[in-house]
Amino acid sequence: MVAAAPEQRVREVVEPAVAPAGLVLEDVHVRREGGSSVVEVVLDLVEDAEGELDLDRVADATGLVSDALDAADVVPGAYTLEVSSRGVSRPLTERRHFVRAVGRSVTVRTTDGRTVAGRLSDVERGAAEGDALVVVPVTPGLKGRRPKVGDPVRVPLADVRDARVEVDLSGLGSPDDDAQDDTHDAGQEG
Repeated sequence: MVAAAPEQRVREVVEPAVAPAGLVLEDVHVRREGGSSVVEVVLDLVEDAEGELDLDRVADATGLVSDALDAADVVPGAYTLEVSSRGVSRPLTERRHFVRAVGRSVTVRTTDGRTVAGRLSDVERGAAEGDALVVVPVTPGLKGRRPKVGDPVRVPLADVRDARVEVDLSGLGSPDDDAQDDTHDAGQEG
Protein backbone atom coordinates (compact mmCIF):
# COMPACT_ATOMS: atom_id res chain seq x y z
CA MET A 1 0.00 0.00 0.00
CA VAL A 2 1.28 3.48 -0.92
CA ALA A 3 1.49 6.00 1.93
CA ALA A 4 -0.67 9.11 1.64
CA ALA A 5 1.06 12.28 0.44
CA PRO A 6 2.49 14.25 3.39
CA GLU A 7 0.00 17.13 3.07
CA GLN A 8 -2.97 14.78 2.92
CA ARG A 9 -1.68 12.81 5.90
CA VAL A 10 -1.10 16.02 7.90
CA ARG A 11 -4.66 17.09 7.04
CA GLU A 12 -6.03 13.74 8.27
CA VAL A 13 -4.23 14.16 11.61
CA VAL A 14 -4.83 17.89 12.18
CA GLU A 15 -8.55 18.15 11.28
CA PRO A 16 -9.80 15.99 14.18
CA ALA A 17 -7.30 17.58 16.55
CA VAL A 18 -8.59 21.15 16.06
CA ALA A 19 -12.32 20.43 15.59
CA PRO A 20 -13.11 20.16 19.35
CA ALA A 21 -11.60 23.65 19.79
CA GLY A 22 -14.16 25.10 17.33
CA LEU A 23 -11.60 25.42 14.55
CA VAL A 24 -11.60 24.41 10.90
CA LEU A 25 -8.49 23.36 9.00
CA GLU A 26 -8.37 25.76 6.08
CA ASP A 27 -5.14 24.73 4.37
CA VAL A 28 -1.92 22.70 4.79
CA HIS A 29 1.44 23.01 3.05
CA VAL A 30 4.52 20.89 3.69
CA ARG A 31 7.81 21.91 2.13
CA ARG A 32 11.51 21.20 2.55
CA GLU A 33 13.71 24.01 3.74
CA GLY A 34 17.35 23.30 4.39
CA GLY A 35 17.67 19.95 6.13
CA SER A 36 14.18 19.88 7.64
CA SER A 37 10.52 20.24 6.78
CA VAL A 38 8.24 23.22 7.31
CA VAL A 39 4.59 22.43 8.03
CA GLU A 40 2.24 25.37 7.45
CA VAL A 41 -1.25 25.01 8.90
CA VAL A 42 -3.94 27.64 8.25
CA LEU A 43 -6.96 27.62 10.56
CA ASP A 44 -10.29 29.38 10.72
CA LEU A 45 -13.18 29.48 13.17
CA VAL A 46 -16.33 27.46 12.57
CA GLU A 47 -19.18 29.38 10.95
CA ASP A 48 -21.17 30.14 14.11
CA ALA A 49 -18.21 30.92 16.41
CA GLU A 50 -18.22 34.10 18.47
CA GLY A 51 -15.30 36.52 18.28
CA GLU A 52 -12.17 36.35 16.20
CA LEU A 53 -9.30 33.91 15.81
CA ASP A 54 -6.89 35.87 18.00
CA LEU A 55 -3.28 35.11 18.95
CA ASP A 56 -4.26 33.27 22.13
CA ARG A 57 -6.47 30.85 20.19
CA VAL A 58 -3.77 30.38 17.56
CA ALA A 59 -1.25 29.60 20.33
CA ASP A 60 -3.62 27.06 21.89
CA ALA A 61 -4.24 25.52 18.47
CA THR A 62 -0.49 25.31 17.81
CA GLY A 63 -0.14 23.08 20.87
CA LEU A 64 -3.00 20.85 19.68
CA VAL A 65 -1.54 20.56 16.18
CA SER A 66 1.99 19.91 17.45
CA ASP A 67 0.83 17.19 19.85
CA ALA A 68 -1.25 15.49 17.15
CA LEU A 69 1.56 15.55 14.57
CA ASP A 70 4.11 14.23 17.09
CA ALA A 71 1.78 11.44 18.27
CA ALA A 72 1.07 10.29 14.71
CA ASP A 73 4.71 10.75 13.61
CA VAL A 74 3.45 12.14 10.30
CA VAL A 75 6.45 14.28 9.40
CA PRO A 76 9.71 12.34 9.61
CA GLY A 77 12.68 14.04 11.25
CA ALA A 78 12.85 17.60 12.48
CA TYR A 79 10.24 20.07 11.30
CA THR A 80 9.13 23.64 11.90
CA LEU A 81 5.44 24.17 12.56
CA GLU A 82 3.78 27.41 11.45
CA VAL A 83 0.14 27.86 12.48
CA SER A 84 -1.80 30.93 11.33
CA SER A 85 -5.27 32.27 10.62
CA ARG A 86 -6.72 32.95 7.16
CA GLY A 87 -5.98 36.65 7.33
CA VAL A 88 -8.16 39.49 6.10
CA SER A 89 -6.77 39.51 2.56
CA ARG A 90 -7.64 35.91 1.71
CA PRO A 91 -10.49 35.37 -0.76
CA LEU A 92 -13.95 34.48 0.55
CA THR A 93 -14.67 31.06 -0.91
CA GLU A 94 -16.81 29.16 1.59
CA ARG A 95 -20.20 30.00 3.08
CA ARG A 96 -18.60 30.22 6.53
CA HIS A 97 -16.15 32.85 5.22
CA PHE A 98 -19.07 35.05 4.20
CA VAL A 99 -20.94 34.47 7.48
CA ARG A 100 -17.85 35.56 9.44
CA ALA A 101 -17.53 38.66 7.19
CA VAL A 102 -21.06 39.99 7.82
CA GLY A 103 -20.83 43.69 8.66
CA ARG A 104 -17.65 44.24 6.65
CA SER A 105 -17.08 45.92 3.31
CA VAL A 106 -16.76 43.41 0.48
CA THR A 107 -16.28 43.31 -3.26
CA VAL A 108 -18.06 40.44 -5.00
CA ARG A 109 -17.60 39.51 -8.64
CA THR A 110 -20.29 37.31 -10.14
CA THR A 111 -20.06 34.64 -12.80
CA ASP A 112 -21.81 36.98 -15.28
CA GLY A 113 -19.08 39.63 -14.81
CA ARG A 114 -21.00 41.99 -12.52
CA THR A 115 -19.22 43.57 -9.53
CA VAL A 116 -21.11 44.36 -6.33
CA ALA A 117 -19.31 46.38 -3.65
CA GLY A 118 -20.65 47.43 -0.28
CA ARG A 119 -21.39 46.25 3.23
CA LEU A 120 -22.22 42.54 3.56
CA SER A 121 -25.37 42.62 5.68
CA ASP A 122 -26.52 38.99 5.63
CA VAL A 123 -25.95 35.49 4.33
CA GLU A 124 -29.38 34.00 3.74
CA ARG A 125 -29.94 30.28 3.98
CA GLY A 126 -32.04 29.21 1.02
CA ALA A 127 -33.88 25.97 0.36
CA ALA A 128 -34.44 25.27 -3.32
CA GLU A 129 -32.71 28.40 -4.65
CA GLY A 130 -29.63 28.03 -2.44
CA ASP A 131 -27.83 30.43 -0.13
CA ALA A 132 -27.46 34.11 -1.04
CA LEU A 133 -25.43 37.13 0.03
CA VAL A 134 -27.13 40.42 0.81
CA VAL A 135 -24.82 43.35 0.02
CA VAL A 136 -25.79 46.98 0.67
CA PRO A 137 -23.93 49.12 -1.88
CA VAL A 138 -22.13 52.10 -0.36
CA THR A 139 -20.71 54.84 -2.58
CA PRO A 140 -18.26 57.14 -0.77
CA GLY A 141 -19.39 60.74 -0.42
CA LEU A 142 -17.35 63.44 -2.09
CA LYS A 143 -15.60 66.22 -0.17
CA GLY A 144 -16.84 65.34 3.29
CA ARG A 145 -20.37 64.41 2.27
CA ARG A 146 -22.03 61.33 3.68
CA PRO A 147 -21.72 58.14 1.69
CA LYS A 148 -24.67 57.13 -0.48
CA VAL A 149 -26.28 53.89 0.66
CA GLY A 150 -28.13 51.93 -2.01
CA ASP A 151 -30.83 49.30 -1.90
CA PRO A 152 -29.69 45.82 -0.79
CA VAL A 153 -28.53 43.54 -3.60
CA ARG A 154 -29.12 39.79 -3.31
CA VAL A 155 -26.40 37.63 -4.90
CA PRO A 156 -26.89 33.85 -5.00
CA LEU A 157 -23.81 32.20 -3.50
CA ALA A 158 -23.67 29.88 -6.50
CA ASP A 159 -23.19 32.95 -8.75
CA VAL A 160 -20.12 34.27 -6.89
CA ARG A 161 -16.93 33.98 -8.96
CA ASP A 162 -14.71 35.59 -6.31
CA ALA A 163 -15.02 37.89 -3.33
CA ARG A 164 -12.80 39.73 -0.86
CA VAL A 165 -13.13 41.74 2.29
CA GLU A 166 -12.07 45.33 1.67
CA VAL A 167 -10.06 47.10 4.33
CA ASP A 168 -12.36 49.78 5.73
CA LEU A 169 -10.58 52.64 7.47
CA SER A 170 -13.65 54.82 7.80
CA GLY A 171 -14.62 55.46 11.35
CA LEU A 172 -11.08 55.25 12.67
CA GLY A 173 -10.28 57.88 15.24
CA SER A 174 -12.61 59.45 17.73
CA PRO A 175 -15.52 61.75 16.92
CA ASP A 176 -13.53 64.48 18.70
CA ASP A 177 -10.88 64.21 15.97
CA ASP A 178 -13.53 64.99 13.34
CA ALA A 179 -14.81 67.95 15.34
CA GLN A 180 -11.26 69.30 15.72
CA ASP A 181 -10.67 68.94 11.98
CA ASP A 182 -13.91 70.85 11.24
CA THR A 183 -12.99 73.60 13.71
CA HIS A 184 -9.43 73.81 12.36
CA ASP A 185 -10.69 73.97 8.75
CA ALA A 186 -13.28 76.64 9.64
CA GLY A 187 -10.59 78.76 11.31
CA GLN A 188 -8.47 78.74 8.16
CA GLU A 189 -11.28 79.82 5.86
CA GLY A 190 -11.71 83.47 5.03
